[in-house]
Amino acid sequence: MALELYHHGSSVCAAKVRLALAEKGVEWEGRYVDILAGEQFSPDYLALNPKAVVPTLVHEGRVIRESSIICEYADEAFQGPSLKPTDPVLRAEMRLWTKRVDEEIHPAVRPVTYVSTHRHTILKRPDAEVQEHIDSDPDPIWRERKRGWIREGLDAPDVGQAIRVLDKLLEDMETALADRKWLVGDDYSLADGAVTPYVNRLALLGFSEMWAHRPRLAEWFETVKSRPSFEPALNQYLPDSLRKDMSENGRKAWPAFKTILSGGR
Repeated sequence: MALELYHHGSSVCAAKVRLALAEKGVEWEGRYVDILAGEQFSPDYLALNPKAVVPTLVHEGRVIRESSIICEYADEAFQGPSLKPTDPVLRAEMRLWTKRVDEEIHPAVRPVTYVSTHRHTILKRPDAEVQEHIDSDPDPIWRERKRGWIREGLDAPDVGQAIRVLDKLLEDMETALADRKWLVGDDYSLADGAVTPYVNRLALLGFSEMWAHRPRLAEWFETVKSRPSFEPALNQYLPDSLRKDMSENGRKAWPAFKTILSGGR
């Protein structure tokens, strides 16, 4: 069974798909796309994914795009434990979480990650290469936002709102976990898998203080990290050098984000 995953080590969307595949026990062949080097804009990859984003799944020659859709596809196409509740109401609740990740959380994590760490890596290049990296984004809206994250850093206009969106997610997770082990019902589901890479991203950046006062969320995250799927999906493909950069740069950025969350900016 030919199953190829085009992915990158720091991509939260790719991590989400790797997590679903690991939970299903599905083996796959990796095609690594270095998004920090701009490989997603190569003609060959654009032919697979015109949006120039990862991940992309190719199953027996058929191309499946968009991480949440890929996760549902993996759950339905392969044997293994079901990652969706059987109860229709709980399944709808699960999809509210995955929809929120797609529409609110992912757009928020990008500026937080860029200004905390990616911009420092990108700005080490000659200015012409930095400009090329910005201009190569095919979406004009994201292109201008990315320009602000790289050139202005924490002063970019959408950064403060982004960290507040992520903080609200953590608050709502704490509430949802008040009377249950998992976000939806009594079993692990795609809802938990959808948010895991984003909570882990905050942890990698050294922002874990955001759940110091949220004990149920903290316990949920420790439980998630203990699952066999976590290490291969979240950490195995993250290069040590990139992990170090994210950790070191994130810790330097945290005081400014903490100030934002306290209402200081």
